[in-house]
Amino acid sequence: MITEKSVSAYKTISEVSKQIDVPSHVLRFWETKFSQVKPIKRSGGRRYYRSEDIDVLIRIRTLLYKEGYTIKGAKKALKLNLKTELNQSKIKDLTNHADDNTLENIKSLNVLEKKVDSYIKALDILKDSEMRLDKLISGISK
Repeated sequence: MITEKSVSAYKTISEVSKQIDVPSHVLRFWETKFSQVKPIKRSGGRRYYRSEDIDVLIRIRTLLYKEGYTIKGAKKALKLNLKTELNQSKIKDLTNHADDNTLENIKSLNVLEKKVDSYIKALDILKDSEMRLDKLISGISK
């Protein structure tokens, strides 16, 4: 009786190759081109992939084979995608752990920032007006 590995279990390169329908040699090549692909290597050089590694490989396969990206373009898209996901994850964590007071404080800070910006603009206008008045006064007294 053959049982499936759990989702969190490490998989060999041949298992991943079958799962995502990409030859093993291509997976090894992608490992040299994409820094995000980091399988664990055990003695003898055997590669073991985590579910996160497989998700990245599936994304790379989609970018290259379905969306028509070059290796260089796929690298850029993957980096941008991972940064966006990381930022969204951080925002979710912050809002999930923030209590109502913290959220109110953040809103208050945003309002204060806008007020400070408007005060700075007003001061700039006043300084400009003061310089113009000084020029007018010095022109009249001559």
